[in-house]
Amino acid sequence: MALLFYSPDDDPERWRKALARHLADLDFRVWPGGLGEAAGIEFALVWRPPPGMLDGLPNLKAVFSLGAGVEHIADPPPGVPVVRLVDPVLTRGMTEYVSARVLHYFREFPLYADSQRRGEWRKRPFRQAAECRVGVMGQGVLGGDAAAALAAMGFSVAGWSRTQKRLDGIEGFHGESGLIPFLGRTDILVCLLPLTPETEDIVNARTLEALPRGAYLINAARGGHVDEEALLAALESGRLAGATLDVFKTEPLPADHPFWRASSLTITPHIASLTVPASAAAEITANIARIRDGREPLHAVDPARGY
Repeated sequence: MALLFYSPDDDPERWRKALARHLADLDFRVWPGGLGEAAGIEFALVWRPPPGMLDGLPNLKAVFSLGAGVEHIADPPPGVPVVRLVDPVLTRGMTEYVSARVLHYFREFPLYADSQRRGEWRKRPFRQAAECRVGVMGQGVLGGDAAAALAAMGFSVAGWSRTQKRLDGIEGFHGESGLIPFLGRTDILVCLLPLTPETEDIVNARTLEALPRGAYLINAARGGHVDEEALLAALESGRLAGATLDVFKTEPLPADHPFWRASSLTITPHIASLTVPASAAAEITANIARIRDGREPLHAVDPARGY
C-alpha cells in the first residue's frame, strides 16, 4: 500500500516508523523526490501541500491532514475525501495551552508582573473561578474539550458555534444572532474555530467592541481569524486588557511586525499543540483500514462547510 507524505515541518522518517508499526505493507513515499509510480499511491498524508501536488494520482482514496485543520489543503482532488486529524494527544495539548492562558489572565499574573517590575508588594482581591466568564468560539473536538476542562475548574463557560451544539455544563450560543450576546458575556475569549470563508477575520473591530472593556483574547486556531489592525487598536485603546496569539496570518511572524512591540500581547510560535507521530499514526491507520474495508472514514470534511 503506497502512501505519499509531505510536510515541510516534519521529519519523514519519524512518520514512516510510526506508520509502519500499524501497516505491514506500507510503501512510504516522500514528495517530491520519492513519488515513484503515481498510479500506485492510494493515500496522502500532508501539511500545506504545494498547489497541484495531489493532481495526477488516479487511485487516490483519501487525503489525510497532519493537523486538526484542513484549510491548508487548498486544492484537494474532486471526489476524494479529506480527513481531519482527531487525536487525543493533540486535543489534550490544546486544552493544556488554553487552560494555562485562561488561568494566567484569571489569576491576574500580568498585573503581578507589573507590580514586580515596580518593586511593589501588592495583593489583589481574590476571585472565584465562577466569577470569570470564559467564551470558547468553536465547539468541535478541540473547542468542546477545552470548554469542558474550563467548566470543570469552575469557570462560567459559554460556547459559540455556527450551528447549535449542546454540551453539558456549557451555555450555548450559535449563529450570527447569537454572536454578539455571546461576546457580551465573555471576559476571556478563546478562538478554536475552523478557518473558513465565513470565519475569516471574525475577531474584528465589531466583535472586539462587543466584548466587555478589559476582556482578554486567546487565539490558538488560525491567524486568519483575527483582523490584526483591529486587534492592535483594541490593545492600544485599552478595550482589550491583553491577548495571547499562537497563530498568525504570516508565519513565521515577520521581525518587523508590530505585534512584537505590543506590551500587552503574548506571542508563541504555533506550539499550542503539536502532532505526535506515535499517537497520531494509530488514528490515521485506523481510518485507512476503514477505507480499505469499504467503509467511510471518520472525521471526513464536509466540502460545503469546509470542516
